Amino acid sequence: MATITLEQEINPWEAQSARFDFAARKLNLDPGLWKVLSSPSREIIVHFPVMMDDGRFELFTGYRVQHSQARGPGKGGIRYSPDVTLDEVRALASWMTWKCAVVNIPFGGAKGGVICNPKQMSQGELERMTRRYTSEIIEFIGPEKDVPAPDVNTNEQTMAWIMDTYSMHMRQTVTSVVTGKPLNIGGSRGRQEATGRGVMVMCDESLRYLKLPREGCRVIIQGFGNVGSNTARLMADHGYKIVGIAEYDGGLYNPAGIDVHQLLAYKERNGTTLGFRNAEAMPSEEVLLTECDILIPAATENVITSRNADRIKAKILVEGANGPTTAVADEILAEKRIFVVPDILANSGGVTASYFEWVQDRQGYFWPEAQVIERLEGILRESFEDVVRYAEAHNVNNRIAAYMLAIDRVAVTIKQRGIYA
Repeated sequence: MATITLEQEINPWEAQSARFDFAARKLNLDPGLWKVLSSPSREIIVHFPVMMDDGRFELFTGYRVQHSQARGPGKGGIRYSPDVTLDEVRALASWMTWKCAVVNIPFGGAKGGVICNPKQMSQGELERMTRRYTSEIIEFIGPEKDVPAPDVNTNEQTMAWIMDTYSMHMRQTVTSVVTGKPLNIGGSRGRQEATGRGVMVMCDESLRYLKLPREGCRVIIQGFGNVGSNTARLMADHGYKIVGIAEYDGGLYNPAGIDVHQLLAYKERNGTTLGFRNAEAMPSEEVLLTECDILIPAATENVITSRNADRIKAKILVEGANGPTTAVADEILAEKRIFVVPDILANSGGVTASYFEWVQDRQGYFWPEAQVIERLEGILRESFEDVVRYAEAHNVNNRIAAYMLAIDRVAVTIKQRGIYA
């Protein structure tokens, strides 16, 4: 393999393209469809003013990328971060296409982002920015077009603002324009912890597939935000032993297991996991490389790269985050025979529950939580089965199998629909 720089290795669009090309080649994908699927169908860039609390105007840049809408409306989060780039949003939009196809739900992939530092903005500034961004992309979103959701630094409040702004323009309440909303305005029960629950299902299924016991299974989780903390809580309640938590500001390790409920209460009080007494403080990089049975990266992309992949000491890697492993690191993990559940399968619980929310909003009828959980787990177990069977049949690793399965499903749909010209 040609040597590439770390910068090339961690460019999310390059990482996505490398996997797509590899899987498409394995599938003998028609060259025309290859062209269609290897680039987004629409990229929207908006620059818009927002009045800040002190009366001055600030100009913000926002993106919405729609990768494919062949199988249904676009679906994908909106993130607020100083380092949002078009390449990142592009990559995430295409990952959403493959993710929706892997779990076989009727959505295509989209993603959005605004370049800003939400930690330095007041609630009023965030609201004005969100509403203005929504109005700038309003022709391109909607229940039948493209359905946004929360992502990094956005939450159910952000979704409520988007829903309200869209509804004001439409002159009617349109709850199904976004998912991840508060329960009382059309949110779904079980949505909040759906990604974490999905990660746990993937851990259960991996142990079953590899014939390993759950008792005493040691788990290390990188990231303790929505996905990481819900994963930790659910898994601890189901008998897994959470031995390490790696956060952006420092890690914790306790070989006897961390009391996750105590840690959640501590973080709620202090806003950080630092200083938690019942575990040893350890640099996050070291926690990541500590021996365990299951490692769950659940924060951001590019955590496992060519620089550290050879020192990962886990039997199973379940990707709670999007793009946590680079393509180069993949090859190293394969040589080490680490069983990888790829992001487009492992964290698809969130988009599956979002699909349920969209369905419930459109029928105006809401399901009890037990029904949401049962349907979610059913879809995820089936998808895990589909991917590992595909990997066995085609003699490829799980990631490439997931991509092949997804690309095949989208390509078949495009062929059936034909090209409008």
